[in-house]
Amino acid sequence: MHYSAAMHTQPPALLLAAGRGERMRPLTDHTPKPLLQVQGRPLLEWHLQALADAGVARAVINTAWLGERISQQFSSHFGPKGAPGKREQLSISYSHEDQDFGRALETAGGIARALPLLGPVFWLAAGDVFAPDFPFDAAAAQRFARGDALAHLWLVENPAHHPLGDFGLSEGGLALNPAPGSSAPRYTYSTIALLRAGLFAAPWCDIPAGNPGGVAAPLAPLLRRAMDAGRVTAELYRGRWTDVGTPERLAALNATAPPQG
Repeated sequence: MHYSAAMHTQPPALLLAAGRGERMRPLTDHTPKPLLQVQGRPLLEWHLQALADAGVARAVINTAWLGERISQQFSSHFGPKGAPGKREQLSISYSHEDQDFGRALETAGGIARALPLLGPVFWLAAGDVFAPDFPFDAAAAQRFARGDALAHLWLVENPAHHPLGDFGLSEGGLALNPAPGSSAPRYTYSTIALLRAGLFAAPWCDIPAGNPGGVAAPLAPLLRRAMDAGRVTAELYRGRWTDVGTPERLAALNATAPPQG
């Protein structure tokens, strides 16, 4: 099923914010990682602001560890109130995995759980990644919606902490699942993507619709199956990007000047 709204409309977004942030302890003992301050604002707020600026009308945030703190921080809307010539506020809803199941459901499990709140096509971004230049471009969403790929990934050059990367990239823009031992170049998945709900159905995924049983499952195996079938596209992202996975990386970000604009 293709996203068929008018070309003036953005698909909704899902922001992943359910992780415990073990490597960030003790900072995350009392603060969920997406609410840690990065250059003067909560990390998750950077994505919310970019989505609002890009004209995305609805965002879903999945939560688990200290999830109530996230919903208290952002309530049900984000951004300035609508005014003449201004965009409407970004509407926010939540998929509280901790309240429903007492634990996080990993990436694919969490996405499957949130699908009823989304649509046939949606943006995906991890709430613990800092990517202040990423535009959430409506034209990219429209191109994806018109095609038949199940996912479109943004890849980045491998950071020092992940030197082997995740996926390959063909000259024609297909994401590749490298064979074991392959020496072909790999890149790191930025955790930003456009996804089709069909990726979370057979034959790619065996979690029932809406994940009523709270199955926990990672996303990478689904992506690799779809890559092997030629159903995942990708491109390199050259903007600023940091996986804020350790206190040292957070401190390095906060030691730099805030982005302009």
